[in-house]
Amino acid sequence: MTDQTTPSSPSPGVRMVRVAGDRAGQRLDNFLLGQLKGAPKSLIYKIIRSGQVRINGGRAKPDTRLQADDEVRVPPVRLTASSDKGVPARGLLDALEASIVFEDARLLAISKPSGIASHGGSGIGFGVIETLRALRPQQSLELVHRLDRDTSGLMVIAKKRAALVELQALMREDSAGPGGGGLRKRYLALLAGRMPDGVMSVDVPLHVGLRQGGERHVQAMTGGNAASGKPSLSHFKMLERRGGQSYCEVRIETGRTHQIRVHARHIGHPVAGDDKYGDPEANRRLREQVGLRRLFLHAASLEFALDAGCSPYVLNAPLDQDLVAVLDRLG
Repeated sequence: MTDQTTPSSPSPGVRMVRVAGDRAGQRLDNFLLGQLKGAPKSLIYKIIRSGQVRINGGRAKPDTRLQADDEVRVPPVRLTASSDKGVPARGLLDALEASIVFEDARLLAISKPSGIASHGGSGIGFGVIETLRALRPQQSLELVHRLDRDTSGLMVIAKKRAALVELQALMREDSAGPGGGGLRKRYLALLAGRMPDGVMSVDVPLHVGLRQGGERHVQAMTGGNAASGKPSLSHFKMLERRGGQSYCEVRIETGRTHQIRVHARHIGHPVAGDDKYGDPEANRRLREQVGLRRLFLHAASLEFALDAGCSPYVLNAPLDQDLVAVLDRLG
């Protein structure tokens, strides 16, 4: 079954698209990216927020999950010549090809280099997904999840629609609140200052806001403001202290935007090299003394099981060599 377009439209150029059963659970913004080929994500958000996109006649948000047989109003969009971005640079293609750490018939996993966005848009010509599609033009590839541009490490891309749907369901288990456990995510981070020994759990809701210019900024919500944030739970485990800093393992039970970075700041030990939520003076010292010029946050492993728990996956991405060098210099 494929997406079906009704024969009549309410106005010229508008399409009414009925959601096929195999698209149930997909986010509205991702659905529209497939319907409006070549449209930047910033434009997708704009037409959703302006009310031009509707589901069953009602307004919706970009993260609205579609259901089978929903009717989506898709407006016409005009793409300028600049929307034809050509192909990714050879260096980017080679870097993504070299970053593949696992592949089977339904999944592809990479160790994303720091500095590469998950997808294009907002001034970024090519991200991970556009570059991989350029490398594999005959394959259907979809992002299962995202990493911040400055975070390195494990990213999973679905080659089969069924795998994408099942993984999205596991991610929704996580997002439902503490204890979901559909995917077990492990990160490695260098935190500023001396963390206490053992494990520190941070159970603090997070709220995503927009600054002038559309930049996302996430806040930890406490006290009377807690209800306005989404439940978010992170566990920071001290591994070792290096040069007055704390090298930690971080496990998250929810996958909120900038979760680790904001929770780390909340406990007074921001992620080293974080130019958005971090300590500028600590970042300057680490840059001058040990050459840290990026965010020290790495998605190290991801564990999950497909086929209703019958097919376990344990995927790993080794710590980037530039981060290993920083640890060595810290002694």
